Amino acid sequence: MKRVVLFFVGVAAGIALVVVAAGWIGWPVRFPAATQETATTDTTTEARHEAPGHIELSEDQVREAGITFAQASGGMLKQHFLAPGSLIPDADHIGRVSVRVLATVTELRKRLGDVVEKGEIVAAIESREVADAKSEYLAARLTNDLQQTLYARQKTLVETRIVSENEFLRTRLTANDAQIKLDGARQKLFALGLSESEIADLPNQPPESLRTQFLRAPISGRVSERRVDLGGLIGREGQESELYVIVNLDDIWVDLAVSPEDIGAVREGVSVKIRAIGTEDEANAGVIFVSPLLDRETRNARVIATMPNKDHRWKPGTFVTAEVPLSGAPSTVIVSKKALQTIKGTPTVFVRDADGFEARSVRTGREDDDDIEIVAGLAAGETIAVQNTFTLKAEFEKDEAEHDHD
Repeated sequence: MKRVVLFFVGVAAGIALVVVAAGWIGWPVRFPAATQETATTDTTTEARHEAPGHIELSEDQVREAGITFAQASGGMLKQHFLAPGSLIPDADHIGRVSVRVLATVTELRKRLGDVVEKGEIVAAIESREVADAKSEYLAARLTNDLQQTLYARQKTLVETRIVSENEFLRTRLTANDAQIKLDGARQKLFALGLSESEIADLPNQPPESLRTQFLRAPISGRVSERRVDLGGLIGREGQESELYVIVNLDDIWVDLAVSPEDIGAVREGVSVKIRAIGTEDEANAGVIFVSPLLDRETRNARVIATMPNKDHRWKPGTFVTAEVPLSGAPSTVIVSKKALQTIKGTPTVFVRDADGFEARSVRTGREDDDDIEIVAGLAAGETIAVQNTFTLKAEFEKDEAEHDHD
């Protein structure tokens, strides 16, 4: 009986101690509820920050990071190959002041670098052949004038039966012969380089000037070479026959060497980009000639392109590199290479959504210097980050590391 009484007394004492403790710390005790709320908050935070492949950034954070966007779209890649070459004068814009007879240089009116106009007198020579040709022309001119006058008179007399028809025919034959000789003498002067006005003015010139011939510039440009000296003998076999070389650099040629593997992709009329080696100068040139033959020594094909050079900035002899475009099929989706980041060895783009960015793995295809083709993982029209995507990559890898640590 005593043991039962002692048991109930102990139970009562324990209840009393619990009541006293509850009054001391406050009633009711809510530990289970608080624990449940904390667990719910942690679960929400984890769902928000650790969703796989997603990065949350506010508009302010995006702006501060300098991230810009662009829509993925299709188009043509600018594929090309490089071809070495050099600049040369346009062959259609090179003129040479030369002589066709043995002569002595008596006057040189232009120096190296001087600007000349087409038809301008640049030099004078003296030649016995020139004097003989001019004298022959003047004699033929006088003879022809006389024979044509006699022919006209005989034509009138034969109509009135004063002279016989045979005599008239002989006079007509002589007149025709004189005309032929005059025409031949004139053509000889043309071949020597005299102009129509110079030939017409010969009867008015003093006899001592017959040996002198003035040489004119065939094109407008600048004197790039002077090959003779004053008083020099020119025109003889083994002697120099050119006095000046005149070059017009308003247009310039690009002489390219293209390998046999690439020559099939080059077409006349294609525009190529020219860059000077060692400088930042660049310009566009149009291909005007593709050689059908390969050089025996280099095994390369010659390609000529022309480009404008009004300011004469490009100089013949400059070594250049040409970007020759390659044709190809259009791509459905093309993005800038700056938009791509490599995450865990996989090309990745960051697609813009309402809460931030989705890190999306893609499969790439062809590429050029600036853009790359996306063959899987991204559709045309989706908005992606283009500039400063390394910031998004760093944020993504940071979240991944925190997730793996937890």
